[in-house]
Amino acid sequence: MASKATNQAWLDLVAETALESDVPIIDPHHHLWDGWRHMVQPRYLIDEMAADLGGGHNVVATVFIECGEMFRADGPEAMRCVGETEFVNGMAAMSASGRYGQTRIAAGIIGTVDLRIGDAAADVLDAHLAAAPARFRGIRRGAFWHASADIQNHRTNPPEGLLLRDDFRAGFKHLRARNLSFEVWCAHTQIPDALSLARAFPDTVIILDHFGGPIGTGPYAGRQDEVLAYWTGQIDELARCPNVMMKLGGLNMEVNGYGWQHRATPPTSAELAAATRRYFDHAIAAFGPTRCMFESNFPVDKLSCSYTVLWNAFKRLAAGYTAAERASLFHDTAARVYRLPQAVAR
Repeated sequence: MASKATNQAWLDLVAETALESDVPIIDPHHHLWDGWRHMVQPRYLIDEMAADLGGGHNVVATVFIECGEMFRADGPEAMRCVGETEFVNGMAAMSASGRYGQTRIAAGIIGTVDLRIGDAAADVLDAHLAAAPARFRGIRRGAFWHASADIQNHRTNPPEGLLLRDDFRAGFKHLRARNLSFEVWCAHTQIPDALSLARAFPDTVIILDHFGGPIGTGPYAGRQDEVLAYWTGQIDELARCPNVMMKLGGLNMEVNGYGWQHRATPPTSAELAAATRRYFDHAIAAFGPTRCMFESNFPVDKLSCSYTVLWNAFKRLAAGYTAAERASLFHDTAARVYRLPQAVAR
């Protein structure tokens, strides 16, 4: 039986029917974990995700993104991260049985490697590929860092300027030869670092997570227009790098500063769309629909809304686009970028 989020009673105060329930969706960004007591849903495994997927949207496949879960307890330190890929590949095999619904959960897997180990990263990447040869597609190493004590850095406590370091890039260079991508999770103030990385490795696919992390708390509280103006300029520069893709989502975390979790009732999909439209519209205009994909960032974004409400918001945001553009945003871009088999993706 699926466990529930700690805020489930609050989420249930806003119930919506899934809009356009026949639209095929690939959710290219979610996590799986167990025992994360600091999160709104401490347990999020295949049963919990299947419960969210049962809300009426036609999610045909998903992509798991690393979260530091189920690392090996022993063995060489650099190789312990391979345990996460082994764990998720098992979840994916369970899903592929069809016993948990039609969605193929974790059809693609993004793991992690501390690329600062340089050339030694090649062996770790090969171990990930060996652990999930049909599903492993790339890695993420969180770079989210800010000098303010009021802003929480990524759980791995990255140094300032991680993406610029020579030792990091010595490991990064091994991705392309294995046809692996890299996910950038950074603060909006670090988008120039992502730009430098993209220019230095033009043949490696880079995916910018969560719009590049626009911050709305700490020193940026109440300064949404200023943050947007800075972000807009940086995004326009980044979009000039054809190897960079954009994930549209992940704006419902505490760090984004909307404060939905403090309201008496959760936001409706219309409210979510209205509050965040400026980011969606500009990102799609800059990158084009064929380089953009909607993402849930669940269960992290469950802090603010349900899975059904979130995808309803995306459908409202996409209402003005053509059928082909909508297909890219909801499905085709993710299928191409993560190389998901058509039999799974449709």
